[in-house]
Amino acid sequence: MFWLVSTPNRLPFRRLVLVAAAIPFLLAALISGGCVASPKPTAPAPAPIAAPAPPVANFEIPATDDGLPGAGPIRRADWFQKVWHERHTAFAASALQDQGSVVFLGDSITQGWGDRLTTSFPGMHVSNRGISGDTTRGVLIRLTDDVLALKPHAIVLLIGTNDLEERATPELIASNVKLILAALRQHNPSMPVILCAVFPSSVTKKRPANEIKQLNKLYRSLVADQPQVTYLDTWTLFANADGDATLPEFPDLLHPNAAGYAKWTSALHPIFATLGFVDHAPDTFQPEPGFVSLFNGHDLSGWGYLPTTAEDIASAEGWKKSDPEAATWPVVTKAVNFNGKTATPDGRFLAKNGRLVVTTPTEYRKIQKIWTQREFPKNFILKLEFRATPNTDSGIYVRGPQLQCRDYLLAGPYKELQHYKAGEWNEIIITVKDNAAHCTCNGEVLEAAMPIPATGPIGLEGDRGQMEYRHLRVQELP
Repeated sequence: MFWLVSTPNRLPFRRLVLVAAAIPFLLAALISGGCVASPKPTAPAPAPIAAPAPPVANFEIPATDDGLPGAGPIRRADWFQKVWHERHTAFAASALQDQGSVVFLGDSITQGWGDRLTTSFPGMHVSNRGISGDTTRGVLIRLTDDVLALKPHAIVLLIGTNDLEERATPELIASNVKLILAALRQHNPSMPVILCAVFPSSVTKKRPANEIKQLNKLYRSLVADQPQVTYLDTWTLFANADGDATLPEFPDLLHPNAAGYAKWTSALHPIFATLGFVDHAPDTFQPEPGFVSLFNGHDLSGWGYLPTTAEDIASAEGWKKSDPEAATWPVVTKAVNFNGKTATPDGRFLAKNGRLVVTTPTEYRKIQKIWTQREFPKNFILKLEFRATPNTDSGIYVRGPQLQCRDYLLAGPYKELQHYKAGEWNEIIITVKDNAAHCTCNGEVLEAAMPIPATGPIGLEGDRGQMEYRHLRVQELP
């Protein structure tokens, strides 16, 4: 019996039990010198065999790089081995309840959300898969078990800063992120991914601004053909004039404090709203007496594309010369209306829970305009609200000329506004009289007398980032 247990080619456990149970009868038969004639067992029946315990997951970092995906640094210091083991133990314990969640994936900055992650996004099913000290290659190694096994509804990815500390080049880091995005796309081509720009830090942390900027530029290029990925400019959100982190938000010049996490939350919220994860309540806003809605809140009726003009082409060519990342202007050969449509065919403009959303272009920058189908030859007052993701560039067209409508404090041109609320809703009021437009944001003057033509439609522009507009209404004046 001991040979059966110890031999390399072990019998199945159930067969072992049966053999062991039969041994007393075989011995009796041998002693009696005859065959066993169906003796009745005198001992009680054996207890049912318990199901084998599930295998214990391997929570250890692979000892070598052999056969591992990607390239570059994998941390194996004792402190990191300990963190890796502890985090994976916690991941295994919460795996069932984290099924179908929005997964936050990254390093210590992601892990540092702590209890704030759930409270920052009430009503969302979220899970934290950040490991302090992790690198892009570490994420590649654990992607299947930590993330894909959860069948996530979406991913928020922030990774790469520790690779820089380990002296990996931006090109190598970006190549690993490319593999991560490819694996996520292969798992579910329609699963939304929010790729956050690597946060600013400091050369004292071995994370110089020029390398972070180069890395983020490479990240932007990775998603140019991936409509399921939204690039979020969280570098500009936090960087000072020198491109470094600030002490009031990053006390150690690497990890955000509560104020930093609050800004990150505000930056993510509008994208989650567009994806349908938050802001589900219907918009019950009604225009004031005398005002007429320009947007019904549930589709793009009354709006459309106008034919591309020579000025449009010239403007697009200007962008191409001044900014290599700018896309050419989409050519529209004839007017197109979107009556009854909830989105334009290219998905750039869409109606969502009372909001007219200008989505983030995969090309990072792409100039497009949507216009009202009617013109406004009379004097009028236009009111609306807007909410921008970090460094967003959009605009409101008043009979043709553009009023810049942006994430003003980051993208300008009105960076000194005192009442602008980053990441929140802001009110624009445009009063048109005698071919001039008086424009304010939350009561502060943007343009005192912007020249405009005698008539024309009202338009909204998309350039970079995501912009949301709501409560668009107009009152014609005598």
